[in-house]
Amino acid sequence: MKKSLATLTAALVLASHGAAFAASTVDLTVSGLITPAACTPGLSSEVIDHGKISAKDLSPTDSTWLPQALLTMTVSCDAEALFALQATDNRVGSSNFPNAFGLGFINGTQKLGHYQLEFRNPVSGDGGTIYPINSRDGGQTWFNNEDAGTRPLDLLGFRDTRTGQLGPIPLKNVTTEILVRTAIYRTDGMDLGNEVSLDGNATFEVKYL
Repeated sequence: MKKSLATLTAALVLASHGAAFAASTVDLTVSGLITPAACTPGLSSEVIDHGKISAKDLSPTDSTWLPQALLTMTVSCDAEALFALQATDNRVGSSNFPNAFGLGFINGTQKLGHYQLEFRNPVSGDGGTIYPINSRDGGQTWFNNEDAGTRPLDLLGFRDTRTGQLGPIPLKNVTTEILVRTAIYRTDGMDLGNEVSLDGNATFEVKYL
């Protein structure tokens, strides 16, 4: 932030010296939109506990996949709203793959593993079938989510094929399953002499469009 402010200040000084006849005022616009609808996300369980795992049961040469978990996620709004979901990886940097969420580090440097989120069978509050779509440019463009997976900071919206449009639709209530696939990386480079905790953590947020 300090660097950004310093750069901005330098630019303004250069502008004032470089344009002898420049206007002496500049406008700043602050914009936004207050929406009357409020949406609340919820999970059937906020914890996936794989219990104790013996290091001997983990592969030294390949990733070890743990039992899958199936959650139910709901989004309930006061009124129809145009929104998308965004998942932030709170253990950013600890996954080997950009499409997965990390499980934290061992000794601050060794990546432990990752988990993937797959949204399945979404339905709207009126029982209609909707389909997941993703955006990776802040909602400017959308694409069909063929494998129903989402990666950190993707926007996940929902479309209705009956509209013929590839874009999110306003919804009041949504229910969807989330399949969670968890893998622990090959252990030949890990320090497992002491107990190690799986430390995955993500935050789901409703983004109004």
